[in-house]
Amino acid sequence: MTKYTGKGVYGAVAMGKISVFKKQDTAIKRIHTEDSEEEKKRVAEAKQAATEQLQSIYDKALREVGETNAQIFEIHMMMLEDDDYNESIENIIDSQKVNAEYAVAVTADNFAEMFASMDDPYMQARAADVKDISNRIIANLTGNVSDGSAGDDKMIVCADDLAPSETISLDKDKVLAFVTAHGSSNSHTAILARNMNIPAVIGVGSKFLSEIKDGDFAIVDGFTGEIFVDPDEKTTAELTAKQKADEEKKRLLQTLKGKENVTKDGKKINIYANIGSVDNIGAVLLNDAGGIGLFRSEFLYLENSDFPTEEQQFHAYKRVLESMAGKKVIIRTLDIGADKQVDYFGLKKEENPALGYRAIRICLTRPEIFKTQLRALFRASVYGNLGIMFPMITSVSEVEKALAMCGEVKAELKEQGITVSDSVELGIMIETPAAAIISDKLAKLVDFFSVGTNDLTQYTLACDRQNPDIEQFCDTHHEAILRLIEMSAENAHKNGAWIGICGELAADTTLTETFLRMGIDELSVSPTFVLKVRDAVRNIDLSK
Repeated sequence: MTKYTGKGVYGAVAMGKISVFKKQDTAIKRIHTEDSEEEKKRVAEAKQAATEQLQSIYDKALREVGETNAQIFEIHMMMLEDDDYNESIENIIDSQKVNAEYAVAVTADNFAEMFASMDDPYMQARAADVKDISNRIIANLTGNVSDGSAGDDKMIVCADDLAPSETISLDKDKVLAFVTAHGSSNSHTAILARNMNIPAVIGVGSKFLSEIKDGDFAIVDGFTGEIFVDPDEKTTAELTAKQKADEEKKRLLQTLKGKENVTKDGKKINIYANIGSVDNIGAVLLNDAGGIGLFRSEFLYLENSDFPTEEQQFHAYKRVLESMAGKKVIIRTLDIGADKQVDYFGLKKEENPALGYRAIRICLTRPEIFKTQLRALFRASVYGNLGIMFPMITSVSEVEKALAMCGEVKAELKEQGITVSDSVELGIMIETPAAAIISDKLAKLVDFFSVGTNDLTQYTLACDRQNPDIEQFCDTHHEAILRLIEMSAENAHKNGAWIGICGELAADTTLTETFLRMGIDELSVSPTFVLKVRDAVRNIDLSK
């Protein structure tokens, strides 16, 4: 038996035979050619084929992992039409009189190096994307296109790393688990694996790939990040029992549907769901969430090539409110900036984008954008139970300005004869230490707080959440973070506001009791974690 260790990104146990994922051979020869027009024509045909393939992959991703996670393939299709990228390919073909494959490969290397050298984490991530689309074009040029099949048997897919398109192209029904030598827990592949509910371990190291072969029997423990190749009887028995226990627990969780989120001593708590698209509503209802605690409205902007209109936004908000049939829906206003960049916003390059011009700062300085969104929100408010919250708050004045703009928009709508609900709750996100420290003052202005633990951790511990090299320093259980949450909870309740948590920590059941003892009123998690958190709540006795 040989044991390897990486980082588990989806907790489950899988056992079966290994299939080593072999990348297409992209070694490209430089070939002199006199017919440049013919080579450019070949590129155009390969790009057209790539677009059709990516559309198919996008449709598959839409069905399996939802619109939010499928958007990476829309980005790939847009990158295929990038003027700079295409002009580079054509220029190399014309000036160097070389074959199409070589021109695409050189362009890919140049653009990937350019993106990788940028300070912005979002732009750095584009390096992998440009490589992915370029490899697809080259595969079409050479006729070396994979059909994404993985044989007839279910296999543990092992690879150096997997591009998002490779992950989605694999037949989900034939994949027992993913194991990669490299990658980070924030990579697209890791996110896709979590959303596909497939056990996954990343960062096992290159030695792993050099020592395994197709057909080896292995067990993957996505909880611990361990892989056992040719396991002994004792290990197999232990992990088989663990797998059965996990499956039984998931089955039992289904029996919790329709049950109350109430502790043994009678304290009730709201358990809501986080979503990034109207298309995720089905998952919210399927998992019996009590409402939506975080609707990430920025995806309406990320998926558009221009600012979404008031009508576009209104119909999206109306649809989610109607679908939730009176259950609470909290929509976060625009949170663009930092790792979420949109070209048409025309944002300047920043040395520290996470500390820069983002979220509420954009909204308050570009009121035409903010008021369009607020108009759409208040128009939709009559179709359900709406809450609106503002992200990235650091001061009282920011909240006062945001509330004043809400008042102006409501007044304008009423003057136009448009009905607006008078019961819309207004709140803020506590995701900066500044907001937590002055939460006593902020609570006097709003109806609720929602703690964004991802950013609160980043800003409190000075740890870039996009940097995989410092994951070991990002202690999400750090006492400073818990103290800031507790302080915010106390100040909320003293001033008549309620408080929830919508960051990753909300789903951490090792902290559920801690949060309830702090007085947290609501936990908002990914839809698939709703029943798990309900189970944790129902097994807590706060009277002890």
